[in-house]
Amino acid sequence: MGQRVHIQQEFDVPVERAYAYLAEHENLGTVFGLKVERVQDGDTERNGVGSVRRLSVGGVAPFEETVTKAVPSELIEYRISKGSPLRNHLGTMRFAALPGDRSQLDYTIVFGAAVPLLASVVKRGLESGLKRGLPKVNSYA
Repeated sequence: MGQRVHIQQEFDVPVERAYAYLAEHENLGTVFGLKVERVQDGDTERNGVGSVRRLSVGGVAPFEETVTKAVPSELIEYRISKGSPLRNHLGTMRFAALPGDRSQLDYTIVFGAAVPLLASVVKRGLESGLKRGLPKVNSYA
């Protein structure tokens, strides 16, 4: 059975700044407390379609994510492309402008795993990490 994580977060910064900050691969390490390395720039933009990042989380083997869609200040989609026991992973970050130079992120991650217990553990970890990390964007962006 697949898992779904859904978080909505408002930021006290304009949508352009929130998008730019979260699109930059290396910034994800600061926000979520992970080791993040850029593997490859995107086809036409540094953080755009085709860009690849390697993430290291605790004692888990590193894995890679590849950006599959990117629309500045609107959308980032990515998939795990290498090194993970998760299956059919898709992360979707939708950005929207709010009144008063504020913004909102609607973040959904869907995935499955060959081992059902693993998927449940990953879901709890993702929810906790996102809820703890995303508010930091207000300070960094």
